[in-house]
Amino acid sequence: MSLIELSGIERTFLLGDSEVHALRSINLSITPGEYVAVMGPSGSGKSTLLNLLGLLDRPDAGTYHLEDRDVTTLTPDEQARVRSERIGFVFQSFHLVPRLTAAANVELPLMLAGIVPAERTKRVSQALKDYGLTDRAHHRPEQLSGGQRQRVAIARATVMHPAVILADEPTGNLDRATGEDVVTLLEGLNAQGVTLIVVTHDQTLGARARRQLVMEDGAIARDSGKG
Repeated sequence: MSLIELSGIERTFLLGDSEVHALRSINLSITPGEYVAVMGPSGSGKSTLLNLLGLLDRPDAGTYHLEDRDVTTLTPDEQARVRSERIGFVFQSFHLVPRLTAAANVELPLMLAGIVPAERTKRVSQALKDYGLTDRAHHRPEQLSGGQRQRVAIARATVMHPAVILADEPTGNLDRATGEDVVTLLEGLNAQGVTLIVVTHDQTLGARARRQLVMEDGAIARDSGKG
């Protein structure tokens, strides 16, 4: 069974008078528990693909099935619910809410999903413990190191127990040692069965994935998952 099934996906942007084909005839199948790196030069369509997988953008043509459900036909509210419950995001620039503590940032998806306070407290406490952040629970992002911020972001991405984690250059703003720690955390989640899709320019990081997709000019030029 496929977790993700893209069929005939097209995405075009208007740039002044010209059309930019960001995605061309994308056909892609990803099974539960896969570890996939999406690679390629700037402008090749990596981020557009990630935004589409994360339901942050809609295709102009084609279908996207997530867990056997055609999510391209859903209303924006329905898509937001699927995004909140089934997809976790980890960004290069962390995207934490500056005025909120680490604990409150992790709690945010639970609040948005309407989880009751007692369950929220339990899950947040466990997530902070899992990522070695218990003693940083009441610190705001500016009081945390880059590595700690990314761990808060990963805790927030996983607190809803999503089916897939989308990581966009997750080590881009970190030094090599801290980046290694973050990748190890993400790979640990994958080892527990969470599907992991990483967009990266870093060849070393990309090589760690069990499957590499190389994009060129909006198309998948190479897929190591296909013999």
